[in-house]
Amino acid sequence: MAQPTYVIVGASLAGAKAAEALRGHGFDGRVVLLGDEAESPYERPPLSKGYLMGNQEREKVFVHPAHWYADHEVELRLGTLVTGIDRDRKTVTTAGGERLGYDKLLLATGASPRRLSVPGADLDGVLYLRDLEDCERIREAFQRSSRVVLVGGGWIGLEVAAAASEAGVATTVVEAAQQPLGRVLGPQIAPVFADLHREHGVDLRLGAQAVEITGEKGKASGVRLADGSLIGADVVVVGIGADPNTDLAVDAGLRVADGVFVDAALATSEPDICAVGDVASALHPLLGKHIRVEHWANALHQPDVAAQTMLGKQARYDRIPYFFTDQYDLGMEYAGHTGPGEYDEVVVRGDLAGREFIAFWLADGRVLAGMNVNVWDVNDTIQQLIRSGHPVDRGALADPNLPLDQLTTE
Repeated sequence: MAQPTYVIVGASLAGAKAAEALRGHGFDGRVVLLGDEAESPYERPPLSKGYLMGNQEREKVFVHPAHWYADHEVELRLGTLVTGIDRDRKTVTTAGGERLGYDKLLLATGASPRRLSVPGADLDGVLYLRDLEDCERIREAFQRSSRVVLVGGGWIGLEVAAAASEAGVATTVVEAAQQPLGRVLGPQIAPVFADLHREHGVDLRLGAQAVEITGEKGKASGVRLADGSLIGADVVVVGIGADPNTDLAVDAGLRVADGVFVDAALATSEPDICAVGDVASALHPLLGKHIRVEHWANALHQPDVAAQTMLGKQARYDRIPYFFTDQYDLGMEYAGHTGPGEYDEVVVRGDLAGREFIAFWLADGRVLAGMNVNVWDVNDTIQQLIRSGHPVDRGALADPNLPLDQLTTE
């Protein structure tokens, strides 16, 4: 009998870890990993952190050494764009016209940066950060520029702003909200990051809307705001969010809404197709709802569950959402999932002004999320508090003299 063929679309961290997981769980059939980039699968956090700042070597960003794929009989096909899925015939079609049959299919197609829709957005010198080539283009721009404007004050925007500032480039951040990260962290905690950047010389323009990229001789020269003011720039980096790459799934008739809908086992509405990473809107057993998380931890850990599902094993993905950031001398880990209107109070343990603290987001006394800033070896305990779902004593939660792992429920 012919060996079964498992196809992975997206040679990303998630795609590479899925291939690794399939082999690790004993699958000895054909594994084909298709990616539209020319680079072997790599991790994305260094693109806005260590590698962007020049303190991490290029070869360190790759998920596996180049020889790993051949050693594990994984057919890695780079520069291969998948243009269609035929669910009836169980084939994928590439831009070159090839039809490749599959027994199981995994979508790890990721997300793409949201584009800025203002006059001048297509000028030379308007950059986005998503892939390795983007990162290297921005690094080069920092070396030859004296002024950079970041449009967007989310995690990517602030990390790039920190890298620019550290590189000695005059840096301005334009953010439509009243605080950077305000939607994620809320009005009590978001100012921590605003103050951090101001202390490092970053000009924060908050509650400001970019309405035009001005240019000279086809190259960006500044950003005009809605109030008419003009910020000069040698380069403009846009970080206003990302959209999941769902075109293949939509065309194939899979269920899609803010990502490809998958169950807790990461299977789509088509049993022989799974999805992981930035593109997947997954049912989270603990939260009881679908969430799409654009962070490294999902791309790292979801593929193992998807691989088990593809192999007919019982598995579900119920890890607490997690991400981290490093900006200047601030290191942070965040666990959990909450947003505006979903929590009713924030409890702080430690020194908020000194940026050495833990913040907890609570609803009805239960911890929904926690963020440790320059406080280490506590994130596992924070995740245990979230997973328990039990009310906690607020006074004990705020008291740094009481060990977190000894907190009792009310």
